[in-house]
Amino acid sequence: MKKASREEEGTFPEEAPPSFSGLGLAPDRLAAVEAEGWERPTPIQVKAIPSALEGKDVVGIAQTGTGKTGAFVLPSLERIEPGRGLQLLVLCPTRELAQQVAEDAESLARGSTLRVGVVVGGVSYGPQEEALREGFEVIAATPGRFNDHMSQGRVDLSGLRVLVLDEADRMLDMGFRPQIEDVLRKSPSSRQTMLFSATMPNGVHALALRVTREAVWVEAAPGTTTAEGITERVYPVKPERKPELLVELLGEAGWDQVLVFTRTKAGADALKSRLEREGLETDVMHGDRHMKERTRALDRFASGAVRVLVATDVAQRGLDVEGISHVVNYDVPLDPEDYVHRIGRTARAGAVGTAVTFVTAGDFGHLKSIERLVAREIPRVHKEGYDYGGGEVEDGDGGRDRGKHARSTRGVGSKDPSDLSPEELEKLLNP
Repeated sequence: MKKASREEEGTFPEEAPPSFSGLGLAPDRLAAVEAEGWERPTPIQVKAIPSALEGKDVVGIAQTGTGKTGAFVLPSLERIEPGRGLQLLVLCPTRELAQQVAEDAESLARGSTLRVGVVVGGVSYGPQEEALREGFEVIAATPGRFNDHMSQGRVDLSGLRVLVLDEADRMLDMGFRPQIEDVLRKSPSSRQTMLFSATMPNGVHALALRVTREAVWVEAAPGTTTAEGITERVYPVKPERKPELLVELLGEAGWDQVLVFTRTKAGADALKSRLEREGLETDVMHGDRHMKERTRALDRFASGAVRVLVATDVAQRGLDVEGISHVVNYDVPLDPEDYVHRIGRTARAGAVGTAVTFVTAGDFGHLKSIERLVAREIPRVHKEGYDYGGGEVEDGDGGRDRGKHARSTRGVGSKDPSDLSPEELEKLLNP
């Protein structure tokens, strides 16, 4: 599909003064921003907020960790009124991201009587039904659970003023297109629409053009770039020695708060057990855990009660924890763009961090795809006793078709492709 020109998409707004007071926000919002300790707007906020305040549709291309939640929440809160029912709906791919958006919205609505609700799966329907029945003005939701409520007649979208599709690429990859389309059909045509995405593949690009009107397109950074402040390293390792290597690295100075990504849920559970046997405080997050368990794990990790959090890609977006010192790709991501999102959990808000990737002989095809995406070679660290030796070996097609996994795993419903077993992945990739 031919992509629209910049003229068709809309123009990028001029750079605004690097202060929130120069963006046109009301005093209440400025006070809330100050209370949050936000000193200067991020590039995506500078570019998006003025246009959104004018009621224009906005398409934003921005990675997680760039302040995009503030870019759509702040101007949206300016356009809604207390006591008029649901007026701002934010659809998110994961429960964690929806919860984070709701928490930010509550903080930024400080000083008003606006009510914020969360509608996600994995928890009781009761409080959600109450929030929808009472007409909370702001709802952050995952598409599946929100549509469950819609099908039961509990949702009134007649007064919706702003619809935000957050992490649109991820929602489409997870198979949420039918639910999104249903919300779009039932929303007022007069609504303001904002769509934010870390990447802009053809499917998301086409959706953005179709659901927005004369949108202003803004971009904070290319979707294939990694944040400044991240030191990246690759450790070639024999598959059977990966647990030992991780334990040894965790014994080094500075490994204070560590997020470890595995490819499967079973792998995450097994690694948690291994680390606990080594006396390391560890928790786990993946799709099989109930929402309360996932929230507890995240809270314990954020508070420092546990030092290591092992997760599948359910946590790669929407997990906003300050102070993560290291991200470890225990398993190389199959989709190169997931690498960018994973390591973006560290070095947030101007901090520094380290991203480590364990690579076996069979993983180098995927590593090469990642390096082509980020346009550089990631330094290797050859650790004696762990390195398998013998040079780099590309597996399969050498990772040349980096979009294969993303395309093949679309349509698997609400199941996170990163949580599939190797056997399930094989069936999807080679039907």
